[in-house]
Amino acid sequence: MAEHADAGSAGHTDGTGDPVSSERIVAPGADDLERAAEAALRPRSLDDFVGQKIVRDQLSLVLHAALGRGAAPDHVLLSGPPGLGKTTLAMIIATELGTSLRVTSGPAIQHAGDLAAVLSSLEEGEVLFIDEIHRLARPAEELLYVAMEDFRVDVVVGKGAGASAIPLSLPPFTVVGATTRAGLLPAPLRDRFGFTGHLDFYDSEDLERVVVRSAGLLGVPLAHAAAHEIAGRSRGTPRVANRLLRRVRDWAQVRGDGTLDLAAARAALEVYEVDRLGLDRLDRAVLRALCTRFGGGPVGLSTLAVTVGEEGETVETVAEPYLVREGLIGRTPRGRVATPAAWAHLGLEPPSDGLFAAV
Repeated sequence: MAEHADAGSAGHTDGTGDPVSSERIVAPGADDLERAAEAALRPRSLDDFVGQKIVRDQLSLVLHAALGRGAAPDHVLLSGPPGLGKTTLAMIIATELGTSLRVTSGPAIQHAGDLAAVLSSLEEGEVLFIDEIHRLARPAEELLYVAMEDFRVDVVVGKGAGASAIPLSLPPFTVVGATTRAGLLPAPLRDRFGFTGHLDFYDSEDLERVVVRSAGLLGVPLAHAAAHEIAGRSRGTPRVANRLLRRVRDWAQVRGDGTLDLAAARAALEVYEVDRLGLDRLDRAVLRALCTRFGGGPVGLSTLAVTVGEEGETVETVAEPYLVREGLIGRTPRGRVATPAAWAHLGLEPPSDGLFAAV
């Protein structure tokens, strides 16, 4: 995810805990350019944020009530699948409060001392965004409990029997945590968030609005039919919609006349192997393996992953959620199975004795 400009060097280390020098100049890679492009399309306020109406309304009440009291708002937990706007909402929270945003992530905080260093540098009213907060190390979690509830950290001085804890007061601040797996958060940490918002997948209408807005920011002409086509293949995810829009723009620039019409959208998405349901190469590889190699299943996740040449975690977290949501595969105690919809999508005839033959 792209980080907010106000984040400065927070969370950026060379692996030893020392800040990485910002003076080192390197050529931007493809990932850097993609993140920069995504950041340019991010909405800057709740009014500009498309979709998630319930979460937006609830969050607006929390922020404006806090502003009216002149106090820091309750800590905020945002959960939901990747690409739905959790990082963007964290940036918007800081903007709405008129303060800066510090950015870090759960995997980057391996020790309680790492978190203590971040917390002790916070200024009054600042927002601390912790991405993938469910991956915090246990000692850091326990330190965060106290910091969120009592605005203090206990700094341990010395070692062994002579060690002592010195409480260090912190100015009021707001933690915004983001997680794709809320069930992995321990209850004591989850209970310290005063507001929890769950982001759901977008419908096609909201995704069309996202695409139209992004096309305007990119300064490219976009036909309504093209916006509808891109939205329909975006897997209910704004990040995917913006990525596909940029690929269609590339195709129109290089092989078309610069206009993003329906023909350009379909031609571009065919080049990038995104089919009418939004399935990509990995998704179709999983379906083909299930149907052609294992007769529709059931088959274990690890076996399926080896067959398609990917890690099990990649198949489980990247491909499987969307395939399950679209009713193309099912998860059973014996393994993954292909549904009749999967066979139909691949243009294959399901076996008469398959698990879903009677469906």
